[in-house]
Amino acid sequence: MNLLHTADILIIALYLLTIIIIGLALKKRAQRSKEDYLLGGNRIPWYLLGLSNASGMFDISGTIWLVTLMFVYGLKSAWIPWLWPIFNQVFLMIYLSKWLRRSGATTGAEWIGTRFGFAKGAKLSHVIVVIFALVLCLGFLAYGFIGLGKFVEIFIPWEVAGKYIPFNISPEFVPHFYGIIFTFFAVFYSLLGGMSGIVWADVVQFAIMTVSALVIGYLGFIAVGKYGLNVPDGWLSPFFGWELNLDWSEIIPEVNQKIKEDGFSLFTAFFMMMVFKGMLVSIAGPAPNYDMQKILSTKSPAEASKMSGFVSVVLMPVRYLMIAGFGALALIFYEKMDLMNTSGQIDFELILPNAIKEFVPIGLLGLLLAGLISAFMSTFAGTLNAAQAYIVNDIYLKYKNPRATSKQIKNMNYITGILVVIVSIIVGVFAKDVNSVLQWIVSVLYGSYVGANILKWHWWRFNGEGFFWGMVSGLAAAAIIPELFPNVLSLYLFPLLLLISVIGSVLGTYTGPPTDEKVLKTFYVNVRPWGFWKPVHNKLLNEGTLIKKNTDFGIDMFNVFIGVIAQTAFVILPMYLIFRQTTPMYITLLVITICVILLKKYWWNSLNKKLD
Repeated sequence: MNLLHTADILIIALYLLTIIIIGLALKKRAQRSKEDYLLGGNRIPWYLLGLSNASGMFDISGTIWLVTLMFVYGLKSAWIPWLWPIFNQVFLMIYLSKWLRRSGATTGAEWIGTRFGFAKGAKLSHVIVVIFALVLCLGFLAYGFIGLGKFVEIFIPWEVAGKYIPFNISPEFVPHFYGIIFTFFAVFYSLLGGMSGIVWADVVQFAIMTVSALVIGYLGFIAVGKYGLNVPDGWLSPFFGWELNLDWSEIIPEVNQKIKEDGFSLFTAFFMMMVFKGMLVSIAGPAPNYDMQKILSTKSPAEASKMSGFVSVVLMPVRYLMIAGFGALALIFYEKMDLMNTSGQIDFELILPNAIKEFVPIGLLGLLLAGLISAFMSTFAGTLNAAQAYIVNDIYLKYKNPRATSKQIKNMNYITGILVVIVSIIVGVFAKDVNSVLQWIVSVLYGSYVGANILKWHWWRFNGEGFFWGMVSGLAAAAIIPELFPNVLSLYLFPLLLLISVIGSVLGTYTGPPTDEKVLKTFYVNVRPWGFWKPVHNKLLNEGTLIKKNTDFGIDMFNVFIGVIAQTAFVILPMYLIFRQTTPMYITLLVITICVILLKKYWWNSLNKKLD
């Protein structure tokens, strides 16, 4: 199958028409107010926001990366996404989404005012959060942009498209050209429909992806039964020793070079660093992107927790059913695939589009392509909405025009959205590939974020000055340290970036006075975090405020532990199914059942308990 069939093109066109209609239909609702545009008016049910959030995470670039990991590392690939870390959703589910939603803020930068007030230090911290959020949003937009372009190029080769498009484009920039085309559709419905438009478009996309995943999973399951798998020893096991010990020499020798380039050979050391970094990143709370905006869009703190938990339940089984299916097909029919890029080198990121091209039948191909293209647009639109929120709410309305009319706010949303898209396209054009952007975001940029954002939740003395200098020192280190150690895997630079950020945070804290006492008391009463809040708690008691100390640290960590086990089981279960590992599959189902019972008793039943 070399090109798209007419039926496939019509299905894709129908999907694009559907999202345009959604954007137009929800335009008036989005223009009612700033809250309606950025948060859907806090009226969207948690399960729809959960589906939307899952849809945003079902992005095309991530799927390309995960299929590549599945092909190379087998069931051990279940651990590598802890780089993000994917289990941050469990921390959000158990307690952090609830804490965040209690603030009633519109963006992460606005949340800063609830924690640090509005003095000099708070203003500095507000500015640095906006800068970090915009850099992060641009990184994610470029990441999705590159993945989509590489994907579409497989199905619309430039030697065909170039006959109808009057541009003389160098082969290396063809993926970027395709990325720009589909970016325009994402911009349309996200700019017009705001958060409500994004959520409903995401729900449509997730339905498409679920159908596609079921069919791809079925095709992979049948192929494994018919042809079997030729993989190295240990490929079908999620367990590992000090070294990875996957030897592809007798099967596909080029894969060994891929493992060497990834730097995952000493897998236990890699895994330990992932867990160390992942725990700290998760405790720091959500980065200021589309995930945070979905949390702030929920109706209540309890619904915020439910939404974050629902993401893992619906996303992991569906996504990994598709990933395992494609991994199986790619392994079995590897010799049929062309993994040479335009430079004449093997590019394992081409596994997913080639597998689709070779094995997906007419009709389903159109549906699957529509789903994966919409996955890009979902991530793009959600990230764009977050970037707009920071620019309009935290710069324009705060410093430029606090009394802006609804029409002025609407126009600013449109203008900032277009500017952010243009800049992200420029960033995407100069980025090397999907993995390079991904590694920079999760290992380098997040390293600058963690120190200050852990302290903001758990240390009463931490102030706006500390937050500002912690973030500035972290961002400066993120820009400089990788250049000093170009041959070191980004993940292993995390401890150094963290240390610099923490030192900057602590030293910065003592350059300014403690946060205003009234602000601290209000924050503590509303959010009720656990941690080092004793002085604030005692002052409230001395003033006659009857307030209970949050003693849930132990039960929260227990629930996090159970939640991570459950989430990992949801990832591994579809792999066992597709690769016909019957006994491990039943054991995994038993583990999931036990985890669900424990979480129902110790987490779900306590969601609506009163603070006092």
